[in-house]
Amino acid sequence: MPYDSSLDVVSFTKHWENESDRVTVSVRSYNNGQKKLQVSRESINTQGEMKFAKLGRMTKEEVSAIIPMIAEAVATME
Repeated sequence: MPYDSSLDVVSFTKHWENESDRVTVSVRSYNNGQKKLQVSRESINTQGEMKFAKLGRMTKEEVSAIIPMIAEAVATME
């Protein structure tokens, strides 16, 4: 069964940004399934647009910024 974006429900989302990246913490549920935490990164490309990028390793600044967002997201997963 292919992914159907209309079945993906986002119940929480918050962003942290710096001059070149945006890290997003969200809680999603697909097709009325279990709520799950997602952490993703977008980076600015050469045309100045935000494009999906591998999250990979994170700086101390990024981790420090998203820890409170993760705690808030987990509270919504009850």
